[in-house]
Amino acid sequence: MVSEVAKRNVDAGAVAPRRRFLAACGCTAMFAGFGVAPRARAAGGPHTTLDADHALAALMEGNANFVEGNRGTPLIDRARRLALAQGQAPFAVLIGCSDSRVPPELLFGRGLGDLFIVRVAGNTLDRSGLGSVEYGVAELGCPLVMVLGHERCGAVQAAVKVVTEDAHFPGAIGEMVAPIIPAVLAAQRMPGDLVANAVKENVRRVARRLRETDDVLSDPVAEGKVRVVGAYYHLDDGRVELLG
Repeated sequence: MVSEVAKRNVDAGAVAPRRRFLAACGCTAMFAGFGVAPRARAAGGPHTTLDADHALAALMEGNANFVEGNRGTPLIDRARRLALAQGQAPFAVLIGCSDSRVPPELLFGRGLGDLFIVRVAGNTLDRSGLGSVEYGVAELGCPLVMVLGHERCGAVQAAVKVVTEDAHFPGAIGEMVAPIIPAVLAAQRMPGDLVANAVKENVRRVARRLRETDDVLSDPVAEGKVRVVGAYYHLDDGRVELLG
């Protein structure tokens, strides 16, 4: 059933163009006037046919195939590219780490136009990252937001060093690591591996922020129209674990 519904979502990428002002202004104008009520803006274009549960099932099905070494047939051909030039209808927003070993489309067996991705080392969200997530939900109609951390994350390891060794990093690296430090402090009280626990705690904190305090997402989440989940990628076996 997931595969059938996912196929319908693929077709949604070939629908009519996004709003003319977006096509005319390009990506630099994507957030202009974003103070308008999200639901009113989101109603203006075609969206995915998947609900949050089916979107999540499609991701996890794709990851299971990835673990087994079955790449499937993600749509990345010329016809798909040309169809997407007219508009996009991704079915999930994914907040991931910049780590080269964690490319979301590959981990979940997805093709062009399936995922709206925000990537930064340590999978945290600054203001522009948060705006990107809000855009994916309010304007593009994504019913699912996944925050994806991963095993042996370098950014989290750096935050651990700041906490445990009073380490300092050059340039803007310290500023990048700073939002992860509260997760490390919380993880110090947990049994087990500090880095792994800090990665998972960091994911949970970002997901909780989106669910409970974000002006654009909190109401749709409370109404059951949008789902925010946390996940942890295992580098050794390729498996994505959903976090409670």
